[in-house]
Amino acid sequence: MMKNVLIIFVLLIVFGSCKKKDKNEELDTSRSQTLVNVSYGTDARNVMDVYLPANRNESSTPVLIMIHGGGWTEGSKSDFASFVDTMKRRLPNYAIFNINYRLASNGMNIFPAQEQDVKKCVEFIYSKKNEYKISTKFVMAGASAGAHLAMLHAYKYTTPVKIKAVVDFFGPTELTEMYQNPPNILIPLLLQNVTGTTPAANPALYQQSSPYTFVVNASSPTIILHGGLDIVVAPSQSTLLRDRLVNVGVAHQFVFYANGGHGDWDAVTYAEAFNKIEAFIKTHNP
Repeated sequence: MMKNVLIIFVLLIVFGSCKKKDKNEELDTSRSQTLVNVSYGTDARNVMDVYLPANRNESSTPVLIMIHGGGWTEGSKSDFASFVDTMKRRLPNYAIFNINYRLASNGMNIFPAQEQDVKKCVEFIYSKKNEYKISTKFVMAGASAGAHLAMLHAYKYTTPVKIKAVVDFFGPTELTEMYQNPPNILIPLLLQNVTGTTPAANPALYQQSSPYTFVVNASSPTIILHGGLDIVVAPSQSTLLRDRLVNVGVAHQFVFYANGGHGDWDAVTYAEAFNKIEAFIKTHNP
């Protein structure tokens, strides 16, 4: 009996020391680390992949939050894998957070569920800044629906942290306009699906879900990238935002690829786009 108790005691000590070692390794700021499917909320979709750079610290390590597209109804953080790799190479000192969020489907998770998830995620990351050893210099980037969510958060919320810059790959900016002047006949149906309503029936929801609504002089600097042949998000969505940013005096850059579609750009175009993004981020979040 005593022998069995002794064995169990020894195993507990060994197991406990192993756990302590793992915890110490997790907090090791001297090396880069990847944490997969970290939960930031209670829903199964409230997860993110975290890429922490080596030699990070709370005073200078900036943050990049990346949000995938998919019409608010599909897609995954895995869609952004190549973008993550690109940004890790270009901004090696950044902590990168590639996130999932709830998707609208069959009347479930309609707006503003996605907006709420992004807000919850930003608050979670901010709450972990001491543990992750990251600063409060946050940048957000997204594509299509993800760009819409990035801009909506950056323009609408300034707490717990003000977003320093936004990267907008062909994102919707004014949803009523998008509904009334769609680039194809399916867009109004998509917007009804994700909002559960129309602009005529609930104009406030469309207004509150549009980044354009919240642009003011103090809004986050924004780089906008759009293709002239986009039939999913009309280029007018980006020119509308550009004009608003000009009118209120927000620092921005508008990058237009006349022969580009909805993200189906060639390698040369993407390389040029990321050159511009890298320079823009380094300028506005040094």
